[in-house]
Amino acid sequence: MIDRPFYVSITGLQLKKTWHVIPFYWYASRSFRQARRAPGNIRAEGKKINGVHHTLTVWENQEMMRSFLYAGAHMGAIKAFHRFATGKTFGFETNRVPPWDEVHAMWHEHGRDYS
Repeated sequence: MIDRPFYVSITGLQLKKTWHVIPFYWYASRSFRQARRAPGNIRAEGKKINGVHHTLTVWENQEMMRSFLYAGAHMGAIKAFHRFATGKTFGFETNRVPPWDEVHAMWHEHGRDYS
């Protein structure tokens, strides 16, 4: 049993137009590399579910996730994404890393739209 919580974050982005796949993957690949190398990152995965591009990351804590969130390539992606995608995100603390299907269901139920 884990004696401390993790911070889990799931994001889902839907491309506005098919041809937006090029800028999306340019930003996504750079952000994904940054996440995998970020201090405090335990897990970083991506999966396309029903046409929505998802990332699932697990962090030592929410502060470490926030340090990643607003820095480097990911900050550039945040600034650019509204031009080519819509989406929502959900994050929570847990003592276990839930499977994709469980996190995805939580994202549907509790996800917050980007504005």
